[in-house]
Amino acid sequence: MKYLFTLCIMTLSFVSYGQSITGQWETYDDETKEKKAIIEIYKTDNLYFAKIVKSFKSDKNAVCDNCKGTKKGKPISGLVIIENIKKDDDEFNGGTILDPENGKIYKCYLELVNKNKLKVRGFLGVSLFGRTQYWIRKE
Repeated sequence: MKYLFTLCIMTLSFVSYGQSITGQWETYDDETKEKKAIIEIYKTDNLYFAKIVKSFKSDKNAVCDNCKGTKKGKPISGLVIIENIKKDDDEFNGGTILDPENGKIYKCYLELVNKNKLKVRGFLGVSLFGRTQYWIRKE
């Protein structure tokens, strides 16, 4: 019995930690709960990035007017909004997230809640001051 319990725990650990954050995720408006965008998370050189694949809040030709630097005036579709996230145990952190609505860049961490739900936290300074969203894996 003891061995069966240990085997179950090991299997559950493998399943939860073996999941990937890569793929497409749907985001929703915090207030209206309407679908906001489809975001694709991808991995390059052991770092994770995310770009907007489709925005439901703006037309297909919308650009990031509030962004600064090289992203100013770039199309919303295809815009990289998460950069340089590193995997650290079951959390992904050390990178930044861009809010294309206001052009501000925040520190960011991601945490896979389960295989279909991703916790996305953008914050200033310490993670106490920020905003959390939950993204749903696109089927």
